[in-house]
Amino acid sequence: MDDDIYELLARCTGFQWDEGNAPKVMARHHMSPGQCEQAFFVEPFVVEFDDKHSTKEGRWQALGQTTGGRGLFLVFTVRGTSIRVIAARDMNRKERERYGQFKTHTEEDSAV
Repeated sequence: MDDDIYELLARCTGFQWDEGNAPKVMARHHMSPGQCEQAFFVEPFVVEFDDKHSTKEGRWQALGQTTGGRGLFLVFTVRGTSIRVIAARDMNRKERERYGQFKTHTEEDSAV
């Protein structure tokens, strides 16, 4: 399932923000929709399917970073050809460590 999400994301044409989720993310975590969107385009972008919270629609959890290097934890779904960010916050310590491992591997792969 996780490999398929990258194909699904590649077919997406944009992001879906509404009056509810964008202000909530900004107020709680001082994170703009644009910062959330950046994480989808900066490598590595690490995604896992969220079985526990996917009862009504498929949800994924992701670790990524902004172009400025801010580490983000994101929860999102895909609706049609749009990515809908449900929640976003800064990575916690364990998430930063895990993301750092992926980042190291990505840098090593790029050097080859």
